Amino acid sequence: MHVTALVIAVLVCVGIIGLGARFLLAPRPAVIGFGVAPDSLRAMTEAKGVRDITSGVLLLVVWAAAGPVALGWFMVAVALTPVADALIVLGNGGKLSTALGVHGLTAAVLVAAGLVLALA
Repeated sequence: MHVTALVIAVLVCVGIIGLGARFLLAPRPAVIGFGVAPDSLRAMTEAKGVRDITSGVLLLVVWAAAGPVALGWFMVAVALTPVADALIVLGNGGKLSTALGVHGLTAAVLVAAGLVLALA
């Protein structure tokens, strides 16, 4: 039973990664497949908001369930999100100062604090 649940969990993880990749590689069909109009700014900002809330909750769950070392490694991994956000800002005509000052700084803090926790 445990192995089956673990296999399902890994498949879900791979599926979520695939869905995320689809939004990057084929955004219009992905948004339509998500169930909203491709030009719906509100739907996309709501999805971003939910993603950020979920990211924060996941950090707390990892800390509570697995302790500070696991939290640290998770923080290092989660730093991919603000790095990608910075690249999105730059790739869509945003300001370098915003990309680095908001998203780059967030990534740096996550990695720094994460490594302190992970390597303690």
